[in-house]
Amino acid sequence: MGRGRVQLRRIENKINRQVTFSKRRSGLLKKAHEISVLCDADVALIVFSTNGKLFEYASDSCMERILERYERYSYAEKQLAAPQPETHASWTLELVKLKARLEILERNHKHYRGEDLDTLSIKELQNLEHQLDVALKHIRSKKNQLMYESISQLQKKDKALQEQNNQLSKKVKEKAITDQREKLDHEQANEFTSPYVPSILLQPACIVGSTSKDDEGTQNHNHGTSTSVPLWMIQNMNL
Repeated sequence: MGRGRVQLRRIENKINRQVTFSKRRSGLLKKAHEISVLCDADVALIVFSTNGKLFEYASDSCMERILERYERYSYAEKQLAAPQPETHASWTLELVKLKARLEILERNHKHYRGEDLDTLSIKELQNLEHQLDVALKHIRSKKNQLMYESISQLQKKDKALQEQNNQLSKKVKEKAITDQREKLDHEQANEFTSPYVPSILLQPACIVGSTSKDDEGTQNHNHGTSTSVPLWMIQNMNL
């Protein structure tokens, strides 16, 4: 005698309901994975528990892509089935879609920050790690590029400052040489324009006289002659 058909209804016992949910959820995720692998199908599974906890599965670990594909397909089907102008209902549907997409983006943002990772499978964690590695490589590449450009600009500024310093040093040396030449020219000009007076003329006049005997000293002293350079000779030398 075969088993009778079990009537499906809500399990009243909270513990039994939780245990059943855990078992059936695992089996459902397993079946979704099997059909995606065996039939090469794109499968997206979303489950919310009574506590509001999210459980999901995507065949290619990209739930957003599958949901966008579903939204495009369902929207196109509705447009073909009942073409009509946009109404309040269509805007309401678009709002619901945008809210769902916003929730997905917020959840992914939390995952990128390392939050709410308990619901992710090993494959999803590996995919998340790969995405973070790729993003980190791009960030490091951009940082290295900016640092290289900054170093190049600093090197150019340093080279320009060195050239400016060399030019200033050259101008200072040229100015010093010019000042020295002007000083020498000025001294030489002063030597050429100053009057020349022989050194013999600057000596005191000599007194020439002689005595032959002691008893004639007084007479010769009184009548002795003194010689000096005449004034007209000095004036003629200056001319």
